Amino acid sequence: MTVEHTQIAGRPGAADASSIGYRLLYFLGIKPWDQGRVPPELVQLIEGEDALPPGRALDLGCGGGTESIYLAQHGWQVTGVDYVARALQTARKRADAARVAAQWVRGDVTQLPKLNLGDGYTLLLDLGCFHGLNEAQRTAYAAGVAQTAARGANFLIFSFAPQFRGPAPRGLSREEIMRSLPGWELVWSRPASGMRLPLPLKRANPTFYRLRRR
Repeated sequence: MTVEHTQIAGRPGAADASSIGYRLLYFLGIKPWDQGRVPPELVQLIEGEDALPPGRALDLGCGGGTESIYLAQHGWQVTGVDYVARALQTARKRADAARVAAQWVRGDVTQLPKLNLGDGYTLLLDLGCFHGLNEAQRTAYAAGVAQTAARGANFLIFSFAPQFRGPAPRGLSREEIMRSLPGWELVWSRPASGMRLPLPLKRANPTFYRLRRR
């Protein structure tokens, strides 16, 4: 069973323009970021020796829902947010096939307070959305995240190293991530394991960051 709530927040501008390319690529069926594979770094958080207890999870830029569905299968109450309708259609179909419940919200991650997501999320995921935002968007994003996350919440972020890559995400350094997210502390950072990247991104240095809200 899935629940889909559609509410597009924001006005035409930078956030909307950045989603045009994703909508086009989804339309063309070109989705190198959607490999249908849950990253080991998330599996370790959910099933490892010090596994997090199930709670409320917010998947920011959830795409086709792979990680959201995985979390729901492990007892989490999951909300996935994405701006691209076609991505959410895929997520809904996958959740139905997996027979898990999730809430899918169509909206702008830089406008989270307008999406009525509630608060108390103990786990937040961003596996490729945050590192494509500009500085102003990151500020708005961080304010929304602060309103939704519970004290002591964990935040798993995936990012490329910063570099101009044309239409691909610019990426963020560890310092930029921490500066953009005041109120969070770094638990660890480590190179992404087993990730298959297209040739133009071979030097992207993909990295996972685990943060905890103070």
